[in-house]
Amino acid sequence: MQRRARRYIHTKLIPSFDGLLGVMASSSAAKDTEAALGPVEERILELCRTYPKGISDKIIQNDNPELEQKERVQAVNNLLAAGHIDLFKQGSELIYRLKGTSRARGGDAEEKIVYGIIEEAGNKGIWIRDIRFKSNLGMTQLNKLLKTMEGKKLIKSVTSVAASRKKVYMLYDIEPDQSVTGGAWYSDQDFESEFVEVLNQQCYKFLQQRAEQAAASSDGPMAVRNLSCASSKEIAQYISELGISKVNLSVPDIEKILDTLIYDGKVERRLQAGGGVQEQLKLYRATQTLLPPVGLVKTPCGICPVIDQCSDVGSVTPKHCLYLKDWLE
Repeated sequence: MQRRARRYIHTKLIPSFDGLLGVMASSSAAKDTEAALGPVEERILELCRTYPKGISDKIIQNDNPELEQKERVQAVNNLLAAGHIDLFKQGSELIYRLKGTSRARGGDAEEKIVYGIIEEAGNKGIWIRDIRFKSNLGMTQLNKLLKTMEGKKLIKSVTSVAASRKKVYMLYDIEPDQSVTGGAWYSDQDFESEFVEVLNQQCYKFLQQRAEQAAASSDGPMAVRNLSCASSKEIAQYISELGISKVNLSVPDIEKILDTLIYDGKVERRLQAGGGVQEQLKLYRATQTLLPPVGLVKTPCGICPVIDQCSDVGSVTPKHCLYLKDWLE
C-alpha cells in the first residue's frame, strides 16, 4: 500500500527529522536550495523522470555508487526543500517521485486549487461537498472540472464502503486507504463473507493440525501446549502458500480472522515474552471445550439486539425473525 509520506522520517537516509523540517520551514531557504542544485540533484531528477512511478534509495545508490551516504542525504533534502520531488511510503520502503503538482501546472488556476485540495486529503480522499466548500466553486463548474481532471488521469474517484453513494476523490496514483475500500474483505464495496469463512476454516484447520502433531509427542503437557502454538506470521505464510486468495493478505489481516476464531471460543491467544513490547509475538493455539455447547446457546436469541422487545405479538416476533430464519436454513 502506498500513501503520502512527506512528513515521515526517512529512516535510511535522513538522520534528523528536525533538520529536514528546518530546511523546508521557510520559502527563502527553499529558494536558496533550489539555486544550489548540483549535478547529483540533477541526476536524481533525471532518474525520477525515467521512472515516473518513483525511485527508491537503492536505485539512487546503484546509479551513483561513488556517492557517500551524506551526499545522498544532502541531495535528497535539497530536492525536497526546493519542491522538485515528493516523498511517498510504499509498504516499508520510501519512494521519491517528481512533484505531483507539476502535473497540474498546465491547467488553469481553478484546476490548481482543486488539485491542491485533493492532494492534501491523501489516501483517504475528500468528498465533493468539502472540495466545493474549500474552493468556493459552483457545483456545475466543479463537476466539469473534476471530470476533466479525471480524463487527464490527475485524480480518480473511489466509492467508499462506509457509504455506497458517496464518492471521494484522491490523486490518481495513490492507493486508497483501507477505511475507504474496506481492505481485503471487500470487493466492489461488497463484503466477501464466503471468502472470510474459507479463511476462517483454513486458519482453524492449520491450528488443529499443529495441535495433533504436538499431541503425538510424549514430552509432557507443557511441551505439548507450547508445540501446539503458532505465530500469526506462520499462519499467514500457510494461507499464502495455499493460494486461495487473489490478494496479498498481510499478517494483520490474518490476525483479524484469528480474532473471529477467538470470539467463537475455538482458539486462544497468548503473547510470547521478548525484549520489548514491539518484539512480542502473538501465538495462537486451537482449544477444545470440555463439554459441547447445548443447542439453546447456539440460537441467535442469545445475541439478539432486540430480545427485550420480542413477544408473540407486535412487529418483533419469533415467527417473523430474520435471525432465526437464517439460522434454521
